[in-house]
Amino acid sequence: MAQAAGPSADGAHGVTSSKDLVRTAASAFTFSSPADRSVKRNLPAAGKKAAAAPQASGATAGADLEVGLSGTATSARVIDLKSEITSSLGTPLTLVIDWGDGTSSTEHAGGTGTKASQHAYSEVGSYTVKVTVYGPDGANGPSATNEMPFVTPGSEFTPHNPTRLLDSRDGTGAAQAAQVPAWGEARVKVAGSNGIPADVAAVVLNVTVTNTKAAGHVRAYADGTERPTTSNVNYAAGDSVPNLVIVPVGKNGYVNLYNSGEQGVDLIADVTGYFTRTSANGYTPTDPTRFVDTREGLGTSRGMVPGRSQFGVQITGTRGVPAGARAVALNVTVTNPRSSGHLTVFPSGQAAPNTSNVNFNGGQTIANSVIVPVGADGRIVVRNGGWDPADVIVDVVGYYSADSVSAYIPVRPKRDLDTRDSAQWPSGPLKPYRYIYSTFGEENSTATAMVLNTTVTNTGGAGHLTVAPDPNALWQYENKTHTPPVAPNSSTLNWTAGKTVPNLVQASLGVNGIVDFFNRSGNNIDLVIDVFGVYDRN
Repeated sequence: MAQAAGPSADGAHGVTSSKDLVRTAASAFTFSSPADRSVKRNLPAAGKKAAAAPQASGATAGADLEVGLSGTATSARVIDLKSEITSSLGTPLTLVIDWGDGTSSTEHAGGTGTKASQHAYSEVGSYTVKVTVYGPDGANGPSATNEMPFVTPGSEFTPHNPTRLLDSRDGTGAAQAAQVPAWGEARVKVAGSNGIPADVAAVVLNVTVTNTKAAGHVRAYADGTERPTTSNVNYAAGDSVPNLVIVPVGKNGYVNLYNSGEQGVDLIADVTGYFTRTSANGYTPTDPTRFVDTREGLGTSRGMVPGRSQFGVQITGTRGVPAGARAVALNVTVTNPRSSGHLTVFPSGQAAPNTSNVNFNGGQTIANSVIVPVGADGRIVVRNGGWDPADVIVDVVGYYSADSVSAYIPVRPKRDLDTRDSAQWPSGPLKPYRYIYSTFGEENSTATAMVLNTTVTNTGGAGHLTVAPDPNALWQYENKTHTPPVAPNSSTLNWTAGKTVPNLVQASLGVNGIVDFFNRSGNNIDLVIDVFGVYDRN
């Protein structure tokens, strides 16, 4: 549910819960091994007695015992296992399940039938599940063994030094230097490129559209899958617009970037990390926390960042980010720039890469989501690639570490809210200084954060959007005992009058599973929210 809150409620909107999203995405991970693959031991042939063990009291010559296996994932690291047993032996039967992670469990069955079991893995990965069914005489009598592979739906993050994978302007990552045509797409090779492994599940890309001649938007999706109806980067004529995307990688190792516009555009894609279904770094969301504001000297020296210069930011070991964090999730904003340029964010201890995170024009205030590795000293560097000074703001929204437990599950892109759609949202535009709350979480939900793309459009004046977890529980909203939350001192995206602006949000669900979207402006706005993934701790 999402609802506009304030002096009075403007309406309600039903959304798919994080629990349903996780369950649906995980259910695609199914594995099986039929009963005829059972390895049978000490079963008597027809007309003969068992040679290796005495016959059980209920067994007969030519007895049979076999087990078929099927497994379905239910969350990031949990398997529901079904053992289909066929037995003509006596009872009871004993099942010993080797889960493939060094643990096992013992269960019992009364004969032919289905035995359901469940197991939670402590780490994401690929496992071999082996089930052995013993007859009434246990290990001394007949048995049947079957095994099957199982791969967890959850994936963990590996940071990658910022690297350009695609630039249509000079032909990097493409057959030739050429714009991506109207209603056309660029294919980006991810798996096996620049050290990215072949089994990559999803990739973090900063996608920039530039040299635009008309309005449109870009959609990122896995090659070989159906093109979604959602959007990742919106642009107008003359724009150079970046946006971070976390996108699944096709089975052939490619990601597609589709130009949904009436004119050709140039596309740039820079990688900063990837997800695999092997143990690496989980995610911990945090409440948005301001680490840097050059306007007031927070986190660095006070004053604009000069052109062609950079400053370092201590990330780990401060303000809730532990020393073991390998990468950090940020929202980076540039404001008051004297002329056009770009910001590049990269780990300390290395030279600035040939990539960009935020592109801006003179006088523009614009933000972009960033996921960046942290240097060995726990610091990152922000470089002003423009020729003139600009102010920079950095908000931390989460971090990746080996000790973090939340694994990422991409979901089929889904439009969760569009305030322009009266059938979905009858309350109309989001009013000035009001907020919408969305109950993505629910009771017993194991989700910790949502990966969303927020887009603001039909803007009447300048402003910014703030996204943060809500301190109220749903029951407090339902019985009207909630306390209107206060927007934190952070921004998710910034806009000027008439602009359509998107930004990726890794939105923490907090303790109550509710996320707030604050309109921090004096004008109505329309808000679009697309869902791309869930971080799940189970």
